[in-house]
Amino acid sequence: MDLTEKKKIVENLHERFSKSSIVIIADYKGLDVATINDLRGRLREENIEFQVVKNTLLKRASAETDVSLIKEHLIGPSAVALSYDDPIAPAKILIDFAKDHQELAIKVGVMSGKVLDPGEINALSTLPSREELLAKLLCVLNGVPTSLVRTLSEIPKKMLYLLMALKDQKQAA
Repeated sequence: MDLTEKKKIVENLHERFSKSSIVIIADYKGLDVATINDLRGRLREENIEFQVVKNTLLKRASAETDVSLIKEHLIGPSAVALSYDDPIAPAKILIDFAKDHQELAIKVGVMSGKVLDPGEINALSTLPSREELLAKLLCVLNGVPTSLVRTLSEIPKKMLYLLMALKDQKQAA
């Protein structure tokens, strides 16, 4: 790889680091190509980028981004998972994949300027996904007007029952 290609890779990575909501660095040593491609496919389904990059290029690309906080963890084989929308999805997929393939080891991550150790990434993977949280919020928001309508509709019903009771009472008298 010549110098111009390396510069293009660094510029591309720097731009993607700047836009990403979470970056997770993993050690892929011991995984064969088919297994890595399987992992890439799972991540791609959730719009997550996964790339194996040399550490020197990663260090240069991380300059002036949040990823520069984890430069000291860029030792040995490193693969980068980047997500722009949902910060929970890459953690879930990588943790689930690592359960089946012990060779994959989560090194470190960074999200919103905060360094995440493997334990924090594991905790992040247990949170509900964005879609689940939106569904729960929708249920809560939908429940308030529904209960208000039910409560308001009870007032005319009770008035009707009162009038019927008065009618029955007057007929009996």
